[in-house]
Amino acid sequence: MKELTSGKPWKIILLFAVPIMCGNIFQQLYNLADSKIVSTYISTNAFAAVGATSVISNTIIGFINGLTQGFAIPVANSYGARDYHKMRRFIAGSILLTGVIAILLTVLGQIFISDLLVALDTPADIMHDSLDYVKIILYGIILTAIYNLSANLLRAVGDSKTPLYCLIAAVLVNVTLDFVFVKFMQMGIEGAAYATVISQALAGGLCVIYIIRKFKIIIPEKGDWHLEQGQYPELVTTGMSMGFMSCIVNIGSIVLQNAINKLGTVYVAAHTAARKLFDILTVILYSVGLAMTTFVSQNVGAGKYARVRQGIRHAIFIVTIATTMLIVVCFAFGEGILRWITSTDDMSIISASVMYSRISILFFYVLGPLFILRCSLQGMGHKIVPVASSVLEMVVKVLSANIIVPVFAYKGVAFTEPISWVLMTILLGVAYAKVQTESKQTDGNYAGI
Repeated sequence: MKELTSGKPWKIILLFAVPIMCGNIFQQLYNLADSKIVSTYISTNAFAAVGATSVISNTIIGFINGLTQGFAIPVANSYGARDYHKMRRFIAGSILLTGVIAILLTVLGQIFISDLLVALDTPADIMHDSLDYVKIILYGIILTAIYNLSANLLRAVGDSKTPLYCLIAAVLVNVTLDFVFVKFMQMGIEGAAYATVISQALAGGLCVIYIIRKFKIIIPEKGDWHLEQGQYPELVTTGMSMGFMSCIVNIGSIVLQNAINKLGTVYVAAHTAARKLFDILTVILYSVGLAMTTFVSQNVGAGKYARVRQGIRHAIFIVTIATTMLIVVCFAFGEGILRWITSTDDMSIISASVMYSRISILFFYVLGPLFILRCSLQGMGHKIVPVASSVLEMVVKVLSANIIVPVFAYKGVAFTEPISWVLMTILLGVAYAKVQTESKQTDGNYAGI
């Protein structure tokens, strides 16, 4: 376990973020492996089918990840305050709530997924593959939940390396099984889905085994399963606020995906490829933001509020430098990467995906501070403004799907998220500045951030 309450903030944040960053890169790599192997050994339509369903599976998985990140906030806060008994009670509650919610989402997902794909106007030529793929992915929700909860609890107590090692093992297994199931056993798109689910089971299982063997201090004891008054409401509010924040954003993405589907399979394929590249490029920014949730939570628990403010400044500087480097990479190598992902020479697909990527990357100067401010406010215990920012993003996507995309086609899709990022960052910046203005006291008397 590691405390983030001492040392130079920029160094502590960066060192803590690097394993998270590597983990997220590997996460994207095994998502990319599914898509690449599917496009190479099955068809472009199968590749588009994976993309058409990803917005649905990402909504559910994003909710689970946000939920468990939220559960980890009071855990990190208790750890920073060195109240280990309270920390274990929060962990016990997190386990119970995560299990119930994951089972509920699995059942609801299986019941409604077919109707949802129809409602999204999924192109008829990829409907069958889409349904075959996503149904299997949805059965793995509970396995994803086990990994995400274990990983976020470990990060809450300062261990960001173990989740990385578990994920690396899962990625290697996933890529191997992709080749075995799709190329050699010719299981089609279902093989790629089974490979993903099995690798998720491995990642979660390894994390749990490590906790049992090495981190007994965070394993709830018999008396810890009876939470004290107020602990369940605190878990529910922090967990649900972060879970719904992710879910709300993805609801907007689902509506936007509906508009993309209406443009045809070519643009579905182009958007799938562009989003794969986008997800890889945002890893650095997102990982630093995620590190700030733990950094801020631990330091608030320890009462080191000036250190929180300093850490936020350092983190914004880090993501600004990173954005400059990412822009160079995107413009220099983006087209080649997109050609490799899609396994096609169809210029209508390539040009559309390149356009989307280059427009998005220029607005990373806004997206980086957005991640930092949103995650930091969550770590401080401010739940409303981050959720409100997500609602704003959803509204922009819904308006774009109904107004902008019908007029400007895929170029309208490319500008939708950058518009939402600018508006969200303004909202979060104003909220943070207001909190700062209202709370100008010394560390010892600081009322809140």
